[in-house]
Amino acid sequence: MTEKLLEIKDLSVIYKTDEETVYAVNDLNLTLNKGETLGLVGETGAGKTTTALSIMRLLPDRTGRITRGCITLGDLDITRASEADMRLIRGNGISMVFQDPMTSLNPILTVGEQIAEVLQLHRLDMSPEQKEKRVDEILEMVGLPADRKHEYPHQFSGGMKQRVVIAIALACEPQLILADEPTTALDVTIQAQILKLMKELKQRLNTAMLFITHDLGVVAQICDRVAIMYAGEIIEIGTTDNIFEGKKHHPYTVGLFGSIPDMTKATRRLNPIEGLMPDPTAPLGGCKFHPRCPQCMEICKTAKPLNIIDGTHAIGCHLFAGGAGHDARINLESTGGAE
Repeated sequence: MTEKLLEIKDLSVIYKTDEETVYAVNDLNLTLNKGETLGLVGETGAGKTTTALSIMRLLPDRTGRITRGCITLGDLDITRASEADMRLIRGNGISMVFQDPMTSLNPILTVGEQIAEVLQLHRLDMSPEQKEKRVDEILEMVGLPADRKHEYPHQFSGGMKQRVVIAIALACEPQLILADEPTTALDVTIQAQILKLMKELKQRLNTAMLFITHDLGVVAQICDRVAIMYAGEIIEIGTTDNIFEGKKHHPYTVGLFGSIPDMTKATRRLNPIEGLMPDPTAPLGGCKFHPRCPQCMEICKTAKPLNIIDGTHAIGCHLFAGGAGHDARINLESTGGAE
């Protein structure tokens, strides 16, 4: 039986300035179980990073705002937690691996000092000797020699920096890791090493992970479930098998797969999804994907599609309304894995 760790209900997030309001996340529903890896996939601007920053309560103070919904970690409502409570949670209950390892580390502190800082904040019961030993252990765990803890970030390669960032995130063995495209800035060989490392560490520590990425190939390697995000909404969610082997998909998901080069076929051009993401400052009615959808119907322009479930697979699309095997219409967050 699965045990729910994170639950997001009807989350809406905006960025408001004097000139405009950006509707970044719109009525998002999502769950993550203990020890599970959920891949969050979508184009740039879909709202993936904003979702992660909302979970960490790290939205920009002056512009970012959660306008609706709640985020629950265990029994704690993160959206209503005090800043003092959040300081205790960040790095201890939830950690984040940011997108660019080059800018995630402090250039004037050694990597050992940066790992130890997490322990100093959250492991008050540990002696200095125990913290030093833990720094050595965590560096060895991510495949770096412990004696390099006295070196500075500029002395490490890009892949090594990412290992250090992962070491910082894992130092207190959090329940949940938010990995925001952690392999984007790395070459293919190092990507494979980092993915293998993260998968092994997650299994060893039984840590849940929200893995944000553009790369469906990465999703296939590391994720248990996959959520497809478009214009601030989850439009399809299911197990990795549902998404990669299933017969029915949202047209946007079909477009994502169609954009991947097929190594078995000769072709002169790639097959991109035509058009652009809708303007987030002027939300569309109906289905957000309808201006780009090759199967758009009149109802798609005016009515928001219902979220339709078939086992562990759910799709928010008018194409599947009333179809055989799709009679149950419930919220996407109810597909939090089979029990």
